Amino acid sequence: MKLLVINGPNLNMLGRRESEHYGKLTLGDIEKRLQEECSGDLDFFQSNSEGNIVSRIQQAGEFDGIIINAGAYTHTSIAIRDALLSVKIPFVEVHLSNVYAREDFRHKSYLSDIAEGVIAGFGADSYSLALRWFESR
Repeated sequence: MKLLVINGPNLNMLGRRESEHYGKLTLGDIEKRLQEECSGDLDFFQSNSEGNIVSRIQQAGEFDGIIINAGAYTHTSIAIRDALLSVKIPFVEVHLSNVYAREDFRHKSYLSDIAEGVIAGFGADSYSLALRWFESR
Protein backbone atom coordinates (compact mmCIF):
# COMPACT_ATOMS: atom_id res chain seq x y z
CA MET A 1 0.00 0.00 0.00
CA LYS A 2 1.23 3.45 -0.92
CA LEU A 3 -0.26 6.47 0.86
CA LEU A 4 0.13 10.21 0.41
CA VAL A 5 -0.08 12.31 3.57
CA ILE A 6 -0.97 15.94 2.83
CA ASN A 7 -0.79 18.74 5.37
CA GLY A 8 -2.05 22.23 4.72
CA PRO A 9 -1.30 25.72 5.97
CA ASN A 10 0.41 26.34 9.29
CA LEU A 11 0.93 22.67 10.04
CA ASN A 12 4.63 23.27 9.48
CA MET A 13 4.39 25.33 12.70
CA LEU A 14 3.27 22.41 14.88
CA GLY A 15 5.15 22.26 18.15
CA ARG A 16 5.40 26.06 18.19
CA ARG A 17 1.77 27.15 17.87
CA GLU A 18 -1.28 26.78 20.07
CA SER A 19 -0.22 23.59 21.82
CA GLU A 20 -3.53 23.56 23.71
CA HIS A 21 -5.21 22.73 20.38
CA TYR A 22 -2.48 21.02 18.39
CA GLY A 23 -0.17 19.41 20.93
CA LYS A 24 3.58 19.67 21.30
CA LEU A 25 4.73 17.35 18.53
CA THR A 26 6.19 18.85 15.38
CA LEU A 27 5.06 17.80 11.92
CA GLY A 28 8.38 15.98 11.59
CA ASP A 29 7.63 14.05 14.80
CA ILE A 30 4.24 13.00 13.43
CA GLU A 31 5.74 11.96 10.09
CA LYS A 32 8.45 9.90 11.82
CA ARG A 33 5.87 8.19 14.01
CA LEU A 34 3.67 7.34 11.01
CA GLN A 35 6.65 5.98 9.10
CA GLU A 36 7.41 3.67 12.04
CA GLU A 37 3.78 2.48 12.18
CA CYS A 38 3.30 1.96 8.45
CA SER A 39 3.81 -1.40 6.78
CA GLY A 40 3.71 0.21 3.30
CA ASP A 41 5.10 3.32 1.67
CA LEU A 42 4.30 6.86 2.77
CA ASP A 43 4.98 10.11 0.97
CA PHE A 44 4.62 13.37 2.90
CA PHE A 45 3.68 16.77 1.50
CA GLN A 46 3.03 20.06 3.29
CA SER A 47 2.22 23.42 1.78
CA ASN A 48 0.83 26.73 2.94
CA SER A 49 -0.39 27.34 -0.62
CA GLU A 50 -3.77 26.08 -1.81
CA GLY A 51 -2.59 25.80 -5.42
CA ASN A 52 0.38 23.62 -4.45
CA ILE A 53 -1.94 21.27 -2.57
CA VAL A 54 -4.29 21.06 -5.56
CA SER A 55 -1.35 20.30 -7.87
CA ARG A 56 -0.01 17.59 -5.55
CA ILE A 57 -3.43 15.91 -5.39
CA GLN A 58 -3.68 16.00 -9.20
CA GLN A 59 -0.28 14.25 -9.42
CA ALA A 60 -1.22 11.50 -6.93
CA GLY A 61 -2.20 8.81 -9.41
CA GLU A 62 0.24 6.20 -8.08
CA PHE A 63 -1.20 6.29 -4.54
CA ASP A 64 -3.74 3.89 -3.05
CA GLY A 65 -5.03 6.50 -0.63
CA ILE A 66 -4.60 9.96 0.83
CA ILE A 67 -4.57 11.12 4.43
CA ILE A 68 -5.26 14.85 4.40
CA ASN A 69 -5.24 17.54 7.04
CA ALA A 70 -6.07 20.54 4.90
CA GLY A 71 -5.89 22.86 7.90
CA ALA A 72 -7.91 26.04 7.41
CA TYR A 73 -8.49 25.10 3.75
CA THR A 74 -10.84 22.40 5.05
CA HIS A 75 -13.35 25.15 5.72
CA THR A 76 -12.78 27.27 2.61
CA SER A 77 -11.40 25.35 -0.36
CA ILE A 78 -13.69 24.20 -3.11
CA ALA A 79 -10.54 23.81 -5.24
CA ILE A 80 -9.10 21.11 -2.95
CA ARG A 81 -12.49 19.39 -2.86
CA ASP A 82 -12.65 19.39 -6.67
CA ALA A 83 -9.09 18.05 -6.93
CA LEU A 84 -9.92 15.16 -4.58
CA LEU A 85 -13.05 14.37 -6.58
CA SER A 86 -11.13 14.44 -9.86
CA VAL A 87 -8.50 11.86 -8.88
CA LYS A 88 -10.96 9.35 -7.38
CA ILE A 89 -8.44 8.22 -4.76
CA PRO A 90 -9.96 7.26 -1.40
CA PHE A 91 -9.03 9.71 1.35
CA VAL A 92 -9.48 10.24 5.05
CA GLU A 93 -9.80 13.76 6.46
CA VAL A 94 -7.91 14.24 9.73
CA HIS A 95 -7.67 17.01 12.30
CA LEU A 96 -5.51 17.22 15.38
CA SER A 97 -8.09 19.19 17.36
CA ASN A 98 -11.79 18.56 17.77
CA VAL A 99 -12.97 21.15 15.26
CA TYR A 100 -16.56 20.75 16.52
CA ALA A 101 -15.57 21.99 19.98
CA ARG A 102 -14.05 25.16 18.52
CA GLU A 103 -15.27 28.21 16.63
CA ASP A 104 -18.42 27.83 14.54
CA PHE A 105 -16.60 28.49 11.26
CA ARG A 106 -14.55 25.32 11.83
CA HIS A 107 -17.70 23.16 11.91
CA LYS A 108 -18.12 23.28 8.11
CA SER A 109 -15.87 21.08 6.00
CA TYR A 110 -15.82 21.07 2.22
CA LEU A 111 -14.22 17.61 2.34
CA SER A 112 -16.16 15.53 4.89
CA ASP A 113 -19.05 14.48 2.69
CA ILE A 114 -16.73 13.03 0.03
CA ALA A 115 -14.19 11.47 2.45
CA GLU A 116 -14.12 7.80 3.40
CA GLY A 117 -14.06 9.02 6.98
CA VAL A 118 -13.21 11.93 9.25
CA ILE A 119 -11.02 11.67 12.34
CA ALA A 120 -10.80 14.70 14.62
CA GLY A 121 -9.69 15.52 18.13
CA PHE A 122 -7.16 12.81 18.85
CA GLY A 123 -4.00 14.85 18.27
CA ALA A 124 -1.26 12.99 16.41
CA ASP A 125 -3.24 9.78 16.91
CA SER A 126 -5.73 11.10 14.32
CA TYR A 127 -3.13 10.34 11.64
CA SER A 128 -2.38 6.91 13.14
CA LEU A 129 -6.07 6.02 13.16
CA ALA A 130 -6.37 6.97 9.49
CA LEU A 131 -3.31 4.86 8.68
CA ARG A 132 -4.81 1.89 10.55
CA TRP A 133 -8.02 2.23 8.57
CA PHE A 134 -6.17 2.11 5.25
CA GLU A 135 -4.06 -0.84 6.35
CA SER A 136 -7.12 -2.81 7.47
CA ARG A 137 -8.86 -2.56 4.08
